[in-house]
Amino acid sequence: MNIVERLTEILVKDYKLPAEKLVPEARLDELGVDSLGVMELVFKIEDEFGVRFPSEQVELVTVGDVIAYVQNVVTPPPAAAAANPGQART
Repeated sequence: MNIVERLTEILVKDYKLPAEKLVPEARLDELGVDSLGVMELVFKIEDEFGVRFPSEQVELVTVGDVIAYVQNVVTPPPAAAAANPGQART
């Protein structure tokens, strides 16, 4: 299962959102996910993907924002991986 499928599963299961509305341009607030819900979503994503998000505040407004942010954390760009080669090993 890829990142988008896993995120969709979380949003459908935990937030009771219809999968057909989870398009990248859909605004989280218009889907009924308020700022507290976004924070809860971040914690759920961290648990699901076994990652920790950086502590800096990031604005996640749309489903696409969440997807892009998770993809960046789960699969960092090559430049970031090259700067921290020890982190890529398990």
